[in-house]
Amino acid sequence: MAERSVLTVQGRTESEKIIERSRFLTYSTHVESEEEARAFIAQIRSEHSLATHVCYAFVADKLGNLQRFSDDGEPQGTAGVPMLDVLKNKKLFETAVAVVRYFGGVKLGAGGLVRAYSSCVAENLALAEICSLEPCVEYAIEVDYTGIDGVQKYLSSRPCSLISADYGAKVLFQVAVKKTDGEAFESGLIDYLQGRVEIAACGEYYRAFKVE
Repeated sequence: MAERSVLTVQGRTESEKIIERSRFLTYSTHVESEEEARAFIAQIRSEHSLATHVCYAFVADKLGNLQRFSDDGEPQGTAGVPMLDVLKNKKLFETAVAVVRYFGGVKLGAGGLVRAYSSCVAENLALAEICSLEPCVEYAIEVDYTGIDGVQKYLSSRPCSLISADYGAKVLFQVAVKKTDGEAFESGLIDYLQGRVEIAACGEYYRAFKVE
């Protein structure tokens, strides 16, 4: 996995704008592959089968290698590239945007189209929830029942996410911690509970943290 945090959008965001009588509907969503991005675009097309144009752009990976765009019949370079440029300028990854245009009878010209498509995407993304995907380590923490309060106090004092707590013969907590904090988290917990705890890393993955 790439050891770096990346920005992306959460969920699907919709926005609408009228420019010189043309109706522009913009959609953005989180995607994790080119297949997901193309499925999202196909869905938008099916929802707007009578639209004049359905232009799109996406960056479908965490490294920026999977970049695609389409003008969908608009003059070359007036829609897809400006849309992609907005994604790149905002440093967004694993993000797809689509702009649906219902032509209103007034031609915008090349410059007008560039401004229209880029502004539609910028305004949509301003409404979207942006989050940071951080490399995380998931820990399994096991303690006797006498150690529950200590673990809970420690977790509440650290930047981490409690995934689950299982109360069996012992108590098993599953906790996600940013990888950069992993070693300090692990050693700190052992010290805090004076060794009366078992902790083991059981997986690594990306987890979304809201950007304030």
